[in-house]
Amino acid sequence: MSDKNNKKSGGFGETVSVIVQALLLALVIRTLLFQPFSIPSGSMRPTLLEGDYLFVTKWAYGYSKHSLPFSPPLFEGRIWGSEPERGDVVVFKFPPDPSLDYIKRVIGMPGDTVQMREGQLFLNGEAIQRELVDELDNPDITEMARPVEVWRETLPNGVSYDTLDLSPNSIGDNTREFQVPEGHYFMMGDNRDNSTDSRFSVGYVPADHLVGRANIIFFSMSGGASPLEIWRWPSELRFSRLLNSVE
Repeated sequence: MSDKNNKKSGGFGETVSVIVQALLLALVIRTLLFQPFSIPSGSMRPTLLEGDYLFVTKWAYGYSKHSLPFSPPLFEGRIWGSEPERGDVVVFKFPPDPSLDYIKRVIGMPGDTVQMREGQLFLNGEAIQRELVDELDNPDITEMARPVEVWRETLPNGVSYDTLDLSPNSIGDNTREFQVPEGHYFMMGDNRDNSTDSRFSVGYVPADHLVGRANIIFFSMSGGASPLEIWRWPSELRFSRLLNSVE
């Protein structure tokens, strides 16, 4: 009986050891390499849609306490830190409440001035190149049951991306001039008329609040469907978005 009990005990111990090792490996990967992230709102339409699931590159800007689960105050600042590029799509901690993750595009760098005038983005007093490229009539992308204008912006470093213009003269189309402090960034959503970003309650985002750069869409479901609802895949899976790079 003792030999059988020892074998059972040993087998159980090995199983626990394997589970603990797997959890530790997953924690290391999530902390240092990649973190999955789901899009909770439409603020980054048309670039990102609700139901998109991303991998976020954790090493892109180095590591801060916010790289770790629950943001334990083990150290200040960033380790092996590097600056994001203007135009990067970034996951960061919401400054007023760091328990919340936000995702926006880096528009203003430290020392920049940023302003919106009649829907036109100005950086350091210069208008950013902007052209009307499309009029979308696809509610899955725009959330609107009518055509929506799509404008392509090109930043000074050559990064181009599409933005939605849901309505003229919205509250975010005309702003004061923002002066980005050193060590901070100015974030904006691509869905300019439906984005809580640095023009509003987000404010300037400190460098140590950056979590990582959005890298690739590995899964996408429309209609509010969960990936676990496999029976909805044939009708709700956005095949065209799978494995797309985030730009």
